[in-house]
Amino acid sequence: MSDALWQSQLENGLADMGIVLDAHQQQQLLAFLALLNKWNRAYNLTAVRDPREMVSRQLLDSLSILPFVTTEHLLDVGAGGGLPGIPLAIALPDRRFTLLDSNSKKTRFLTQCVLELGLDNVDVIHGRAESCGPDLRFSQISSRAFTALENLVTWCGDVLANNGEFLAMKGQYPDDEVAALPAGWQVKSRHPLTVPASDGERHLLVISRAGQPQ
Repeated sequence: MSDALWQSQLENGLADMGIVLDAHQQQQLLAFLALLNKWNRAYNLTAVRDPREMVSRQLLDSLSILPFVTTEHLLDVGAGGGLPGIPLAIALPDRRFTLLDSNSKKTRFLTQCVLELGLDNVDVIHGRAESCGPDLRFSQISSRAFTALENLVTWCGDVLANNGEFLAMKGQYPDDEVAALPAGWQVKSRHPLTVPASDGERHLLVISRAGQPQ
């Protein structure tokens, strides 16, 4: 895969999305993508294996929720290959990001990314949500291709601040998952996401405890 093609795809995609990143941030994103592509052969980090699709389906897709990240410290659950957490951390170097995954191979990869990319605003936790500690609560928790909404709020609700929200990234709008949300939870808002050079629908669902203003 040509580095120049990835660079061109990234520059054009960022311009289409109205996202401004400096040259260093763009190089960090491309270096992350190279690591993801390399480690994916052994660690099965992502189903996207065509290098021509990786900029759009990995980097730009992750950055599509950038306008909705308002917290100073975001938890990314089921972080897997670092999506969306690492691209967001690169784009927002003044914010903190905690990446959580129960798969030790994936957290080894994430730890290597943090070291090689110099991401001092990123922490990696190997474990489940309860591994975050009893006193740690997050005002925003992101999830991409992790689990059904019912599982998300059940497994991770205890580490969400009382007035916090989940940023759940989905493909098509998941009517069945929304209908299955447990009592006490609501879809606070829904947002179609536009990802350059990507086919198919993308949605962001903002999930909060019932009673919060929509």
